[in-house]
Amino acid sequence: MSDSCIFCKIARGEIPSYKVYEDDVVLAFLDVNPSSRGHTLVVPKEHFDDMTKCPKDILDYCFEVAQLIAQAQIKELGATGANVLTNIGKSAGQSVRHFHIHVIPRYDNDGLKLAFPPKQLEDKEMLLIQDSISKGL
Repeated sequence: MSDSCIFCKIARGEIPSYKVYEDDVVLAFLDVNPSSRGHTLVVPKEHFDDMTKCPKDILDYCFEVAQLIAQAQIKELGATGANVLTNIGKSAGQSVRHFHIHVIPRYDNDGLKLAFPPKQLEDKEMLLIQDSISKGL
């Protein structure tokens, strides 16, 4: 754990939170600045800066918990859907440098928009990108 990380402090119980799930590996708590009613954060108790730094077994387990949270939001809160996402780095909107998963319950006509405006790329550019990503795997 990190001494200065707010999510590590929450995991250690130094900062109160509205916990919805906790075990030895993961803590899930309500976001204090929610995008919708029931917006929950799933965080590993061990500190990892982001998803790319998190070991696969812990990453997989965090997403298993996120699935359970989404199921509970739909069943118990009457959500009609959910967005499950994580941000990697400041440019992607990551505001806390501790890997976390947002589980955002969605409701019909809730007004929340996650916009992904399409970009048009030429086939040549698409092939270059395809090759670059494939090489990195």
